[in-house]
Amino acid sequence: MEGSLHPAPAIGAAQEVKTVNLALQGGGAHGAFAWGVLDRLLEEERVALEGVSATSAGAMNAACLAYGLAIGGRAAAREVLETFWMRVSEAATFGPLQPSWLDRLQGNWGLEGSPAFTLFDLATRLFSPYEFNPLNLNPLRAVLERTVDFAVLRDAAAPLKLYLSATNVRTGRIKVFDRSEICADAVLASACLPFLFRAVEIGGEAYWDGGYMGNPAIFPLIYGCGSADVVVVHINPTMRPDIPRTARDILNRVNEISFNSSLMREMRAIHFVTSLIDNGQVDGRHLKRMFVHAIAADEVMVSLGAQSKLNADAGFLRHLRDAGRRTAETWLASNWQHLGARSSLDIKAAYL
Repeated sequence: MEGSLHPAPAIGAAQEVKTVNLALQGGGAHGAFAWGVLDRLLEEERVALEGVSATSAGAMNAACLAYGLAIGGRAAAREVLETFWMRVSEAATFGPLQPSWLDRLQGNWGLEGSPAFTLFDLATRLFSPYEFNPLNLNPLRAVLERTVDFAVLRDAAAPLKLYLSATNVRTGRIKVFDRSEICADAVLASACLPFLFRAVEIGGEAYWDGGYMGNPAIFPLIYGCGSADVVVVHINPTMRPDIPRTARDILNRVNEISFNSSLMREMRAIHFVTSLIDNGQVDGRHLKRMFVHAIAADEVMVSLGAQSKLNADAGFLRHLRDAGRRTAETWLASNWQHLGARSSLDIKAAYL
């Protein structure tokens, strides 16, 4: 989809509008859940968006969201998001990592039983992407470049502040790409899983998936945005009821814990500062009080196999989108009144 930059349509002044920032986690194809959340939020004219901090699949959602808002407002953003995810599905249609027709019929969205996946899983454990992908092919690049005009996102008049996180391979530090640096390479760097793709090089530095150091980073929203409300859209479950016992399940849980750790560290810092303000130990006029909210459906994500993060089947993506829409609908009904007033999430119970 192509278009030139113009202001988003004005929201009617007759109703109260609350402005929030979004923090979008990564999680491969599970990012379609966040697509559904965004789709529902874009319908809600009582909620305005100021900034988005995102990682991996969240970065792709964020780029599509920001581009759509820039060229045509809410309706265009919904269209761009759907176009992107359906193009992802089309690009993977003939790939080996798709469920069989029987799996689809039975509602089994995992790939664990697929011989093709077993072979692929083994290959990624024995060989690096520099060996099994010598041409450095990444079909997501073509999908992104067909869907988003990144020059529009770099325009200072773009209505949404955008922050995309990646991990510097050499230093191990987080790199946050702001609006002036946004390009296809920045999005791909944010989503670069080191066992699947070569590190993405930008400006002489190499980057891997941002999930290792910021999934997503909250501090750009604190320092770069005026709104005190941050809505975290969770993809990776923070809690699992069962102890993993297979090698694959253990690795998946290790990755989930690792990819949630940076978010938990930032939430501890937010809770610490909030406690100091509430207890009168610091002058609240010189520190920013943050209101934290979360949209999550752990019961949906826990039920999915880890390998379904590679499943780009259109039916599966729409299944997650619909789950995201339902979850956002429930969240709005219960928590809209809290925006701008207090956190709707117990940070201590959720993250500490």
